[in-house]
Amino acid sequence: MNKKFLKDALLWGFVLWLIGYGLGFAFFAFVPASLIGWIIMPIGTVLTIFVAWKKIKGTTLGYYLGVAAVWTAIAVIFDYLFLVKVLNPADGYYKLDVYLYYALTFLIPILAGWRKMSAKK
Repeated sequence: MNKKFLKDALLWGFVLWLIGYGLGFAFFAFVPASLIGWIIMPIGTVLTIFVAWKKIKGTTLGYYLGVAAVWTAIAVIFDYLFLVKVLNPADGYYKLDVYLYYALTFLIPILAGWRKMSAKK
């Protein structure tokens, strides 16, 4: 793995996850727990699209696939460790909003890479 991939995959994946995590705590005081994910999702989606489009500078679709896999792994692992295990939500954590969040986390970098590769042709 090169330095660029580590930055794009690990650093940006962690930063995006951390923003969502922080927003979850910020909204917890004002929003019912069952709606927090739905409120964060549009914000997170826009941020993820921005990062995937403007900050990730891969040259192959495989690069973007690797970024997508790492971002999704970070989201799944850190959610489990820091939300499920630490906070132990009373009504559980894994619901439709979480699965949609994981799907978007995986698909957005791939779609951004696909669009960038298509534009080069």
